[in-house]
Amino acid sequence: MISAGIDIGSRTIKLVVMENGAITHADTTSTGFQPMTRAKEILNGHTPDFMMATGYGRNLFEQQVRAKTVTEIKACAAGAAHLYPEVSTILDIGGQDVKVIRVGKNGRVMKFEMNDRCAAGTGKFLEIMSDNLGFALSGFGDAALAAEKTIPVSSMCTVFAESEVTSLLAKGEKPVNIARGLHDSVVKRAATMIRRVGLDGPLCFVGGVAKNPCIRDLLAEALQAEVVVPDSPQTVVALGAALLAN
Repeated sequence: MISAGIDIGSRTIKLVVMENGAITHADTTSTGFQPMTRAKEILNGHTPDFMMATGYGRNLFEQQVRAKTVTEIKACAAGAAHLYPEVSTILDIGGQDVKVIRVGKNGRVMKFEMNDRCAAGTGKFLEIMSDNLGFALSGFGDAALAAEKTIPVSSMCTVFAESEVTSLLAKGEKPVNIARGLHDSVVKRAATMIRRVGLDGPLCFVGGVAKNPCIRDLLAEALQAEVVVPDSPQTVVALGAALLAN
């Protein structure tokens, strides 16, 4: 039996294909301006027996392709619980939202918080800030780790933060120190959400931002807890969808 999960997000589309409970294929592509076209392309000839769609584009995908749908919250919980059964709290920072999920036995969602009303603390926020400071997004976390000090950035609104960063640069502050301050702001926001949901034991960190080493280190420091990150943090939600497909 072959099942597939597709996570159609605002920035990227992720696909996980499983056969008899084992992952046989995983892929990621940019969402672009035609998400349904890109979603069909990423399938690349795969014809699973069961398919589950999640993410922002799940309902449109359901209309065009034979598939069931599930929320990102449930899919994320299922995927993370499959990889780390001992973890009870999950942080998912994606392109345009931040989710914190408290899970019970077998990945059952007990409680969650979600910030999806603005780009504050999301991957898009870090992408814009890295560009403003002249860093490649892939190296933004490493640059922040190399900072000599942390320059606080008070605003988490992307527009106001851009103005604040411009002002700090004009005052002669080093870009790496500002970068550290921006990372610190993201972590403080996420940590507040995590404390409201509750943390008992390790934190499972998923989503594209989980690849950022500075965010990972600052989270562990702020929470005084172990932060576990899957080998492919971006595909955890798609994995959960695949697991729930049959």
